[in-house]
Amino acid sequence: MSKLFMTVFSLAVFGFGAANVAAQAKYGPGTSAIEIKVGQSIAYSGPASAYGQLGKAEAAYFKGLNAKGGLNGRKINFISLDDGYSPPKVVENARKLVENDEVAVVFNVLGTPLNMAIRSYLNQKKVPQLFIAAGATAFNDPAHFPWTMGWQPNLQAEAAFYAGHLLKSKPDAKIAVLYQNDDFGKDLLNGLTMALGDKAKTMIVDTQNFQATDPTIDSQLITLKNSGADTLFLFTYSKQAAQAIAKLDDLNWKPTTYLHLGAASIGATFKPAGLEKSKGILSAGFLKDVTDPKWANDDDVKEFFAWMKENLPQAEPSDSLNEAGYMYAKSLEQVLRQAGDDLTRENIMKQAASLKDFRLPLLLPGSAINTSAIDYRVIKTMKLQRFNGKTWDFVD
Repeated sequence: MSKLFMTVFSLAVFGFGAANVAAQAKYGPGTSAIEIKVGQSIAYSGPASAYGQLGKAEAAYFKGLNAKGGLNGRKINFISLDDGYSPPKVVENARKLVENDEVAVVFNVLGTPLNMAIRSYLNQKKVPQLFIAAGATAFNDPAHFPWTMGWQPNLQAEAAFYAGHLLKSKPDAKIAVLYQNDDFGKDLLNGLTMALGDKAKTMIVDTQNFQATDPTIDSQLITLKNSGADTLFLFTYSKQAAQAIAKLDDLNWKPTTYLHLGAASIGATFKPAGLEKSKGILSAGFLKDVTDPKWANDDDVKEFFAWMKENLPQAEPSDSLNEAGYMYAKSLEQVLRQAGDDLTRENIMKQAASLKDFRLPLLLPGSAINTSAIDYRVIKTMKLQRFNGKTWDFVD
């Protein structure tokens, strides 16, 4: 065998070996050739237990995805733990998910105070804290917390959105605010105050707060009514929102009412409060209301209902938490698909911050998702909507 042939042969073998090494998949904790571990802590019990439906919808989504072969042959191993909406419990769960289960990402943890409780830990461990179910402005801070990314419109922007509408439609309004006494409620209140500017001192006539574990908010509503306010902001989750709407009816108090978008669920809030009592509530929308007849022939809505029938047949279609869970899960699916065979935590986070004109199917028309290393905001487009007793009408 000639020296020239041996040289060419050796180079060919070397080249093949190098290409093979380059093509090899990269794995980090929680990922392998057969699975991707996704961890979650959410309230299946406690004062925010209605939001446990998010986790149930996501579990159904990943189960359905696995039944179709998973992602590039890898199954999603979804480990979802109950935290009862308790910060100490979410810390315990996060440590278990990272140190015992060795998940690749911690996904869609519910609540501003709970995510704040684990943010530093997950950033120290360099674990992606992705698409959290909370809108605090603090969760768009890639310079200081590069491993933490929100999803829904941030709370201060949401409050400013309502303030802008109010200043145009009712500039002499007398405002009352009911807010949850934690980072979530305070962030919304701060956003409202900042957006009103110098007018905040005269327009806001009273604020009342409550703890997430309080059994009722009746006394706060009575106090707010007695303030003489004609406009009410409900910076609450679904349980307290339903209580407040029912109490407004009992008090025969009919202020113009703005409701935090995370509680604007027909199934989780308005049905328990009473659909008729909920008429006129204003909120920021960014998703299609799948129960609204105007979307009946929308292909994406049809696909969602087909998915519900196949994967979550017992769930209430009017509960927007099913829709939200479906959308959160699709967002994570997109990130993991973009990551391809480089499933290190670093690359998963890089892909989350590299979404380009990504279109989730149930976002309102005109919405596209673009993230970057310096802007972690996912959903940015909102439209004001008013509940008409059955569904939502857009407000100009």
